[in-house]
Amino acid sequence: MMARSITALIAFAASASAFAPQPQSKVASPTQLNAMSKSLPFLTAPSNLKGYVGAEAGFDPIGFSNWFDIKWLREAELKHCRAAMLATLGFVTTQFVTLPGLEAVADSNMAPTVVGPGPMLSIVAWGGIMEFWTNKGDVTMLKMFKDENRIPGNLGFDPLGLAVGKTDEEMAELELNELKNGRLAMLAIGGMIHHNWITGGALF
Repeated sequence: MMARSITALIAFAASASAFAPQPQSKVASPTQLNAMSKSLPFLTAPSNLKGYVGAEAGFDPIGFSNWFDIKWLREAELKHCRAAMLATLGFVTTQFVTLPGLEAVADSNMAPTVVGPGPMLSIVAWGGIMEFWTNKGDVTMLKMFKDENRIPGNLGFDPLGLAVGKTDEEMAELELNELKNGRLAMLAIGGMIHHNWITGGALF
């Protein structure tokens, strides 16, 4: 009788263990190992953007930062941002303001035909000179950042003193604002130029 009771007890314990929760595996999934991008949550956040302003968004869907020097990419982005902000302002202003001695044009796309090739070529020439001067002749991607302490986009140009007395947090905020406004300007100038091409008329 006692043997039967023991056998029944063992069988019950074995059957109950089948319903007990199993221990969780300690192996992390790929999603846990790699944080997801905030801007594109279906992609992993690019690791090479860490430490740079704007990296928290994790936007690099093509993976440029995996193939090119991130310093060179940021330098190029900031230069295009600054040029686009100036171009956007100039494109809108041209429609309403005409410099003395020049013919007024409603379509800002036609402004280069009014001033002629000389001023347009001078912009390219001065741009090249500034590029050569600010990089001390090292204008290629391989040599531009041979000085590891060089910060992309920091040319020491601050005539209004906006960076004077700023904390690291305040500087990071200013740099992020420049980056966001510059990216918006790149989209804006492209949109305005194509608007005038398609419509054949003025922007406003």
